Amino acid sequence: MSKQRLRLVVGNWKMHGRLAGNATFLEAVARGAAALPGSVQVGLCVPCPYLAQVQSLLEGSRVEWGVQDISAHVQGAYTGEVAAEMAVEFGSSFAIVGHSERRAYHRESVALVALKTERALAAGLTPIVCVGETLEERDAGLTQQIVGSQLGEVLAKLSVEAAARIVVAYEPVWAIGTGKSATAGQAQEVHAFLRKLLAEKGALVANVPLLYGGSVKPENARELFLQADIDGGLIGGASLKEQEFLAICKAADISGVE
Repeated sequence: MSKQRLRLVVGNWKMHGRLAGNATFLEAVARGAAALPGSVQVGLCVPCPYLAQVQSLLEGSRVEWGVQDISAHVQGAYTGEVAAEMAVEFGSSFAIVGHSERRAYHRESVALVALKTERALAAGLTPIVCVGETLEERDAGLTQQIVGSQLGEVLAKLSVEAAARIVVAYEPVWAIGTGKSATAGQAQEVHAFLRKLLAEKGALVANVPLLYGGSVKPENARELFLQADIDGGLIGGASLKEQEFLAICKAADISGVE
């Protein structure tokens, strides 16, 4: 891989945030991102009620933003749902789809995740498609089978050109919010497998960004980002603290490193 390849770091606030605290955080991150090299791209996926605030404070900055989920429907009588086109109207660039918390708590199927991916792409959003296995599945030696099925369902529904526009995030469920991260070697092994699946879809898809998520911290970020098939991170808890998040973004600058 080229040492000049881009790195993408996206924060996922989950169900956190308040207007006053958001403002302080967003202004600090916008300032910090301005000092990053062009090889590092920064994004934040926030709760939908804060999209207007985020757009107001980040527009014109180096930081892009997006949502944590979208509806599988374009519009209609779907109370509580948010359409991809609605997110776009607030300047969103990204939409997380298939996060393990959505799969677990809302029983989202692989077919539904694939449909949401299509909706995001149709609206002009970049879907961040999450895949990952539980601890029980890893211990049973099923990691590749699980993540392969999750990603494969999405790729099967997309043309080569559409598939080339997604981002994939590997988030081992056992490392999300637990403080326990996969080792750089464990993460790289799964990323290499995902890269192989992407390449099988077509040459245009082979270089789709692969992010690692799962208790990424300033202390382990650089080692993770130096791996051959890890192109950045989807950051949970650390994305709520501006100094930690910016430290992770700085760790993504590996220019000059072979």
